[in-house]
Amino acid sequence: MSILFNCKEEETLTSDVLIIPQPSEKKINNGQFVLNSSTGINYDENFKVSGEFLKSYIEEGSDISMEGSNQISFIKDDALTDEGYSLEILPNTIEIKAKTDQGAFYAVQSLRQLLPPQFENGTFQDDEVIIPCTTIKDEPKFIYRGMHLDVGRHMFSVDFIKKYIDALAMLKMNTFHWHLTEDQGWRIEIKKYPKLQEVAAFRNETLIGHYSDQPHQFDGKKYGGFYTQEEVKDIVAYAQNRFVTVIPEIELPGHAQAAIAAYSELGCTGEQVGVVTKWGVYEEIYCPKEETFTFLEDVLDEVLALFPSEYIHIGGDEAPKTRWENCDHCQALIKKEGLKDEHELQSYFISRIEKYLNGKGRQIIGWDEILEGGLAPNATVMSWRGINGAIEAAKQHHNVIMTPTSHCYFDYYQSENDNEPIAIGGFLPLEKVYSFNPIPEELNEEESKYVLGAQGNIWTEYMKTSEHVEYMAFPRILAMSEVVWSKQENKNYADFVKRVENFHKRLDALNINYANHLYEIEGELLSDDNGLSYQLQTLTSGKTIRFTLDGSEPTINSEAYTKPITITESVSIKASVFNSDKKLGTTFSQDINLHKAVGKKITINKEPHKSYPGSGAAGLVNGISGSDSRYGDKEWLGFWGEDIEITIDLGEEIEVNSIETRFHNGNGQWIYAPKEIHFIFELDDDSFLSNKVSLNSQHNDKVLILDYELSIPEDMNVKIKAITLKIPNYGIIPEGKQGAGNKAWTFIDEIIVN
Repeated sequence: MSILFNCKEEETLTSDVLIIPQPSEKKINNGQFVLNSSTGINYDENFKVSGEFLKSYIEEGSDISMEGSNQISFIKDDALTDEGYSLEILPNTIEIKAKTDQGAFYAVQSLRQLLPPQFENGTFQDDEVIIPCTTIKDEPKFIYRGMHLDVGRHMFSVDFIKKYIDALAMLKMNTFHWHLTEDQGWRIEIKKYPKLQEVAAFRNETLIGHYSDQPHQFDGKKYGGFYTQEEVKDIVAYAQNRFVTVIPEIELPGHAQAAIAAYSELGCTGEQVGVVTKWGVYEEIYCPKEETFTFLEDVLDEVLALFPSEYIHIGGDEAPKTRWENCDHCQALIKKEGLKDEHELQSYFISRIEKYLNGKGRQIIGWDEILEGGLAPNATVMSWRGINGAIEAAKQHHNVIMTPTSHCYFDYYQSENDNEPIAIGGFLPLEKVYSFNPIPEELNEEESKYVLGAQGNIWTEYMKTSEHVEYMAFPRILAMSEVVWSKQENKNYADFVKRVENFHKRLDALNINYANHLYEIEGELLSDDNGLSYQLQTLTSGKTIRFTLDGSEPTINSEAYTKPITITESVSIKASVFNSDKKLGTTFSQDINLHKAVGKKITINKEPHKSYPGSGAAGLVNGISGSDSRYGDKEWLGFWGEDIEITIDLGEEIEVNSIETRFHNGNGQWIYAPKEIHFIFELDDDSFLSNKVSLNSQHNDKVLILDYELSIPEDMNVKIKAITLKIPNYGIIPEGKQGAGNKAWTFIDEIIVN
């Protein structure tokens, strides 16, 4: 019995090369190749890794033995780029052409996706597969294509790390950024310093629930562990055999409390501290004295022996300066070296480590804080606080890796569903990841060459299990793979969604716990001359949306959505996607509050930050409030360090009883509600009333959302034509807080006028 896989009528075949990431060129040709036990494989030493991978993949995934004469051939082609390939499937042969084994390996990953997903777990039962004749020519857009994993907060088994690397390789990603040290745990064996294993690798307990939950509660259970050097060697070799480079991160000078807990002399005070049991940024920091540099150089020597990567990541982020400010040694060193301040002391620290690593033939990567106080001479900058760090570094002709929180932090929520597993906050749906262009528009063509690529980051404060990591990574990692591999002109989100839906079968076979939000519904309030209406849409084709307006659950008998829903009063919309016989995915819910400002003209003196534009100014008066936990969804507008002035033109003189709005106050994400609001009302007689309101009494870091309502006394008997809100930014984040020294974000939600 044979199986025809991916073969339909010729006019639709091109769209059925369902490969992720999208190849540069692909074409379906006449004919088909039959893969069975008559098929053989031919490769020489130039293609040993890729040839052996394909042979074992087919033989272990099926009963097909690769001993025949109908060849799959690996052919060297020096005209191709190092990571490029061509894959030609002809009636009697499959030709894989590449300059390198790595290029051929990526060809194999494309061929792999043209085979049934049952090959992934060895459950393929048929004796042959028919593959349509196909031509693929392909090469990556960026040379750095990465994924990160934090094992400091929670650590994961060697088997899972290998499974994670397997996923990267399948998606043609070539870098695994392994975050190995943190305040909450040191995860790599260093033989010269045994207390790193005995003390720094374990914390006494772990925070329960979210950091924002008050009061903080703990599980009372000792937690920790570390990877032995033998385990590290095994993982590095495993990755090398899949053309994945493992870049270790050894955090310095901040995020060092676990190490200082083991060796108190590394800190500025010499006092004994413990390994941290909750999340956040802590003041303990390596003291820049000779014994500290000796320690770090010894640690790095052992790290270099384990990791052959050109790059070593040294962190450099979120390093509070309080200890240095109050340290006699640090202040004397600042004076001795002619440094301006503690920021330049950090630059001195980083530059000294860089010089040491450069002397060993290695290069450093650091988070974008390493720009502060002056960038080390040869450093590569990993830009996470937006894209400004990348722009600054590239203009200085330093290499850059893009990983802004807005598009690359996979510890953010990916859906607005209430049943999503706990996450740090934020909102990063699949489409937003896919939309990311790693080249900032502020860079010219020459400066753009310094952008090496991008990576997705997975910070694991709230991920205790490997299943949770997978849920947060997939399918967003699929989008990231296409961001860094595929040409911008080849990207199409609707087509990508179709390929993701198909890819789910492969993830099922691989036993990967992915999030499936493809059958979710997007809603949007529309306003035109005919009034207000609400539009529903879903990305997957061939499905029906059914809805209700009274808050009841939609069923297969509910009204089918065919056109935008007219809105003439406040409603509670619920909708679901159905196929011919059942509901798919989760129920979409949206309450629309038809208050007096909905659909009115609104202006803001500043554009929202491009990373958090929400639905633009109109989104503040569309009758829809944002999520309580997912700042950055399409209803919240984010502004970084700017004073904003919002004016709502009501279009006529109307009686106003109250104005409500709210601000996000997620201090852990650098978001601070303002200290005051200044209201200005334009009245029907063209006069103005104003009211400045202090919010200080409500301001504390234990309140995640700060609500404000201004009531207008009935006896004022005024009618209002326009409302202006002047909202000063909170200012600079104070010492001891995450993001200290940086400008605060302002996030504002719906402005409700009743």
